[in-house]
Amino acid sequence: MKVGVLAVQGAVSEHIKMLEKCGVEGVPVKKDQALSQLDALIIPGGESTTIGRLIKKSGLDRQIIKMAEEGKPVYGTCAGMIILAGEIEGEEPHLGLMNLRVFRNAFGRQKESFEAELEVPFLGTDTFPAVFIRAPYVTWTGPEVEVLCRFQDSIVAARQGNLLVTSFHPELTEDDRFHRLLIAMARENSQETRSPREKNTVGPAVL
Repeated sequence: MKVGVLAVQGAVSEHIKMLEKCGVEGVPVKKDQALSQLDALIIPGGESTTIGRLIKKSGLDRQIIKMAEEGKPVYGTCAGMIILAGEIEGEEPHLGLMNLRVFRNAFGRQKESFEAELEVPFLGTDTFPAVFIRAPYVTWTGPEVEVLCRFQDSIVAARQGNLLVTSFHPELTEDDRFHRLLIAMARENSQETRSPREKNTVGPAVL
């Protein structure tokens, strides 16, 4: 299995190390040719305006949309959440793939960065050690969006089918459960694209 990490700007190496910890290959992605060979993609934190401009200039935006439409999982962390959002308060959207609205820098600027223990029932009973850096949050979701986690009543993690977003940075912790969730989603998609006979030989995805 190969999981790409968009490498035009932002935290790339940390995601690749986390993927390797999970036992899959992490691939830095700078050109659209690499996307067709991937099982999933991570859009990392960074500066969302810069990332949006660079993927549009390179044509990666169209290829990421195609990848998502094919059912392959795409996971956006922090700035990646903004890139995937259908609406951004006060700005034009970038990829517009998820039916939700986000508010940029919702928890303050760089100096207001913080860590918090979050309850994420979807991942089990243990709290998740979330790192927030110039983080956005979700202010509205459509009915097809599943809210996975809140912090102080604000939505900070959500899923819409094969699309996953978090306001925080799991790659800056030792907790790999969100990355394992992404890998499980990719395995499920791979199983669904097999023939019925092939599906019978594949076990269920396990986090």
